[in-house]
Amino acid sequence: MSVAIIIVLFVVALFVAMCLHELGHFIAAKRAGVKVEEFGIGIPPRLFGIKRGETTYSLNAIPIGAFVRAAGEDDPTVPRSLAGKGPWTRLGIYVAGPLVNVLLAFVLLSAFLALPVSFVTGNGLMVHSVAANSSAKQAGIEPGDIILDVEGQPVRRWGDVQNIVNSVEEGADITLLLLRDSQEIQTTVKPKFDPELQRRIIGVLLCWNLVSQVEEGSPAYEADIRAGDTILSINGQGAYNDESMSSALRSVAEGEKINIVLLREGNVTASSLINVGYETLPGLDMRWVEGTHIEQERLPVWSAVYSGARYIIYMPVLIIEAIPLMIESPDLALIGPIGAGQLTVEVVRSSGFSNLLFMAAVISLGLGIFNLFPIPPLDGGGMLVALIEGFRHGKRLSTRTVRLAHYVGTALLIAIMVLVTFSDVYRLISGKGFGL
Repeated sequence: MSVAIIIVLFVVALFVAMCLHELGHFIAAKRAGVKVEEFGIGIPPRLFGIKRGETTYSLNAIPIGAFVRAAGEDDPTVPRSLAGKGPWTRLGIYVAGPLVNVLLAFVLLSAFLALPVSFVTGNGLMVHSVAANSSAKQAGIEPGDIILDVEGQPVRRWGDVQNIVNSVEEGADITLLLLRDSQEIQTTVKPKFDPELQRRIIGVLLCWNLVSQVEEGSPAYEADIRAGDTILSINGQGAYNDESMSSALRSVAEGEKINIVLLREGNVTASSLINVGYETLPGLDMRWVEGTHIEQERLPVWSAVYSGARYIIYMPVLIIEAIPLMIESPDLALIGPIGAGQLTVEVVRSSGFSNLLFMAAVISLGLGIFNLFPIPPLDGGGMLVALIEGFRHGKRLSTRTVRLAHYVGTALLIAIMVLVTFSDVYRLISGKGFGL
């Protein structure tokens, strides 16, 4: 799929999420008896509008989101005004927009998880590298070994080894059956807890293939492919067996560049060469896991709904756990619309079109969470004012205090958006990405 189409679909997803956000405010305000003077799609100047009852429904020239204009937003003396409602009613109106975004994210995530998922499966997983001083190193596991089973359970797909290791009682040894040079070998390892990853590990990096030999002076050698490398992808297509590798090479026209992503000593690196009609890479000997192929699996609807809800519920925990990343790499953790668009392009191009549904859910959820920040003029700012007045038994904050909070909050938001946008633009024009 072309970058232009992905960007258009991203803009549509963002636009829909913003419109539904405002629709949430609109419905909540109407139900609370607030007079809504206008519900607009886009930002003025107005192209045209239709009045139904007391509300004008307008279409505006700048296609950025939507807006709701309620009577007396800051003046409680106006009949049926927003400001004239009690604090708990206003709290409900303010929170309605973010809640609609959360609900939309839940629906989209559940739909995404219910789609058929393609995954690679084979007769075991190959060891790409072994960490120094790890349990695997002590057990004599070597790069190129194929893990056939763990604790008697066959290893078929990515993640099987980690899942089995996590399921074993803490402190217990686990038994691995390896295939090395056509010989089956049994060994035992004791997993160690990694505080950074927050899980038990045995110290191996796994893969589907390994370069066993590269002829010096060959095209593969000139492309900087070396023995011990793993070929992860060719022009964005995963390399999991001979057929997938040949198919990826055939998809590149003669004279065009072949982009190769390699795994070398645990680090991802990139290489390239010009295609002169390759269906295989000359000078390259590869080792593959036997029987590796693509299968599809679909979650039952109830499982997809449960997983979607679980993701939403645990989102606050994920955000808290991501705080060290935000501090360490704020340019990757804090992104605006431009960065979100770039991330969407990378995700869809590397993982497939269906992931656009996942990114639309993330966009909606991100929009909802952002608006919950207690900074006027965001919804969270209005909620904060309503909460304070609610706990003061309805006693209002002074107009001067609320206006000052809006001025300070608006200035802070503008500063944040300028910094985030600058970071997004710099990342884009410097050719950097999110590493997907």
